[in-house]
Amino acid sequence: MTNLLIKNVRIIDPGAGTDIKGDIIIRDGVIQPAGAPLEHLTEIDGSTLIACPGLWDAHVHFRDPGNARAETQISGAHSAAAGGFTHVVTMPNTVPAIDTPELIRAQIEADLPVKILPSACISAQRRGLELADLPALVHAGAVALTDDGAMLEDDDLMRKAMLQAKALNSLIMEHAVISSIAKRGIIREGATAQRYNLPVFPPEAEIEAVRRDIRLCQETGCPTHIQHISCAASVGLIRAAQRAGLPVSGEASPHHIAIAVEDIPGDDGNYRMNPPLGNLEDVRAIREGVLDNTLAIFATDHAPHTAETKTNGFARAAFGVVGLETAVGVSWKIMVEEERMPLMDWVTRWTVAPARLLNQPLPSLAAGSTADLVLIDPITPWTVDPDKFKSLSRNTPFTGWKLNARPVLTICGGKVSFNTLLGDYED
Repeated sequence: MTNLLIKNVRIIDPGAGTDIKGDIIIRDGVIQPAGAPLEHLTEIDGSTLIACPGLWDAHVHFRDPGNARAETQISGAHSAAAGGFTHVVTMPNTVPAIDTPELIRAQIEADLPVKILPSACISAQRRGLELADLPALVHAGAVALTDDGAMLEDDDLMRKAMLQAKALNSLIMEHAVISSIAKRGIIREGATAQRYNLPVFPPEAEIEAVRRDIRLCQETGCPTHIQHISCAASVGLIRAAQRAGLPVSGEASPHHIAIAVEDIPGDDGNYRMNPPLGNLEDVRAIREGVLDNTLAIFATDHAPHTAETKTNGFARAAFGVVGLETAVGVSWKIMVEEERMPLMDWVTRWTVAPARLLNQPLPSLAAGSTADLVLIDPITPWTVDPDKFKSLSRNTPFTGWKLNARPVLTICGGKVSFNTLLGDYED
């Protein structure tokens, strides 16, 4: 287990509401109180670094089982650790879909450098025809219920799911896209769609889905989380629902706050995702939603794909981009540097807020806690190079971006899971 002295580091701990300069002492993987003995500890100069609880990502795809060439649990976990994450919520759209207790337990019990908090299918095999055994899935350890990758569009079935989820003290996470409105759409209206004759994805496909989910949330009282928001009107609907006291939340993905459809440089499949990039007005609204806490969490929607599925142009590309290893740098650049978001708020969106959403114990740097933390270097410039990713996949729209913030050390469960500071340090 880890034995470290991190000296003179800026400590941001949202759970305690503290932002101070100080030392962090870790012995046998446990954070020690101030004044604890310092002998036999490896020392780190933290004077230019930020320490905060390990990051949580409430929306990742590890493609395992079913597509190990794109990502496995092991490669995804190492990608997460390199991104500063200690907890990730895996989506159930694998092959087979995660709709049995056995598949839930297999993820929880995996020995990995990140803690997996699995979600489970709402409908059996994600077919949208009948509910999965939701009580069994929740009792096995599923932290949320979702058919992510598709929306459960049957109102009656979703209503039944929400009533069960509420009774189980669980959470519905919704991929809010109505297929009959989206049809074959893959990109929002704009110059790129016109230039390459690409089918347009109407914003109403998301907006009407969000409207439907809010209505069902109001009817059932079930906590409802809308994933990867991409439209300004969706932000407005969620804000109004929250003001009305409904348990509705939403997430902002780094790509949706950083890139607009107007920014797509050409026929590049790395810019194709579902929901697609919004326009400049949408990007502005999503950033404002993050700033005013309407969208209370960041989530990457890390979606790995093999090169052959992303390199033959926009029309032929699979939906999705990887995001774990660029999450800190991109969200820092956009929200902290450009939007002047307070650091406490930025850290909260990646830590306490997702844990609270998932009804999990809040991450903490308090003495006596098992060390789950990340050290971030906020000042050393770096350039996104997908060839250096721990992920098996390279499908990112951020290649070549110059960023300033980056994780340099991650500790998960008291053990170093990612390390650029300590040479050949071993726990």
